[in-house]
Amino acid sequence: MKVLVIGGGAREHALCRSLSLDPDVTALHCGPGNAGIGEVAQLHPVDALDGAAVARLATELAAELVIVGPEAPLVAGVADAVRSAGIPCFGPSREAAVLEGSKAFAKDVMAAAGVPTARSYLCTTPEQIDTALDAFGAPYVVKDDGLAAGKGVVVTHDLAAARAHALACGRVVIEEFLDGPEVSLFAITDGRTVLPLTPAQDFKRALDGDQGPNTGGMGAYSPLPWADPKLVDEVMATVLQPTVDELRRRGTPFSGLLYAGLAITSRGVRVIEFNARFGDPETQVVLARLKTPLAGVLLHAAQGTLDLQPPLRWSDDAAVTVVIASHNYPDTPRTGDPIEGLADVAEKDAPHAYVLHAGTKHDGDAVVSAGGRVLSVTATGKDLTQARQRAYEAVARIRLDGSQYRTDIAREAAGE
Repeated sequence: MKVLVIGGGAREHALCRSLSLDPDVTALHCGPGNAGIGEVAQLHPVDALDGAAVARLATELAAELVIVGPEAPLVAGVADAVRSAGIPCFGPSREAAVLEGSKAFAKDVMAAAGVPTARSYLCTTPEQIDTALDAFGAPYVVKDDGLAAGKGVVVTHDLAAARAHALACGRVVIEEFLDGPEVSLFAITDGRTVLPLTPAQDFKRALDGDQGPNTGGMGAYSPLPWADPKLVDEVMATVLQPTVDELRRRGTPFSGLLYAGLAITSRGVRVIEFNARFGDPETQVVLARLKTPLAGVLLHAAQGTLDLQPPLRWSDDAAVTVVIASHNYPDTPRTGDPIEGLADVAEKDAPHAYVLHAGTKHDGDAVVSAGGRVLSVTATGKDLTQARQRAYEAVARIRLDGSQYRTDIAREAAGE
């Protein structure tokens, strides 16, 4: 199978790494990719948001499967353009991707499907914002209705900060705060059959102890030793299958990766948000544990034959990923700094630990930073303690001036 992956972050590197290990994949391409993806896939300079250009590239490459990684191209309708060219595509249509593109639309779908979620108000005026903030009280949860690359949500006890964020958003969803730990659960679906993956937990705040501003994610781990063994079955029955059924009922079937961000509250499981693609950095740990070859599963979803897919096989190992971010992330990150130590990790830590590139590019022979989140250092081990140890040993070998990372990823879950 010839496969084309669209995107250029650590999520796409994780996808490409898994696909490169799949014996059924005979040719692997990625556009635009990054410095690390170029080691396992042939790179192509393409605008990921230009559906016609992506479809053209897929046609020229005779691709038999296209996988659209990031949310922005999905919301822009890139998957539709690829399918119109007669090529199977893993990723929802523009209409279905509105589930991530609009928080208000997602709330409407959840209400119709009976999916448990936080009570909320959609606000478009200062008066509505003030009423909603007053109704729920602190801590305030304020969400930009549109795409914001994981940084559109503010959770704060500071009323002035909550109001300022709400006013800056235009259309904004203000909702009740959900207590309890958060879980990310991905499901592959063809619009009818739903195939859940293994749960993961990510860390959104920039600093140790869940302090600092929200980010796109600073690390993740899987499995979750503290989670109820019946959690996946419960979320399948109350969240994932009802949502897929409701979207099909509306005439906008969702085919691709449905990501449920969940809060395990004192009153039961509640949906925080839906995403329409693999999460970053959770994909890095979920795929590290998946033993079933990836390409065939995604092709079944793209072709509407997911009911033919045998049960997925998972490693008993644990996986931890630690994000190394640039100086000043998540504000205006500094880029162009050389990254050293990558060869050391490959030489000394493989195969148990490896580096997935996020914001990187080549500058001559050097690899330099090219974004806020630069690398995802991922490791596996017999348990979370060993996976953590291996991940942080690899992190210590990498040198990037001014970089930052959290030191507490999976620490509490490992019982340390």
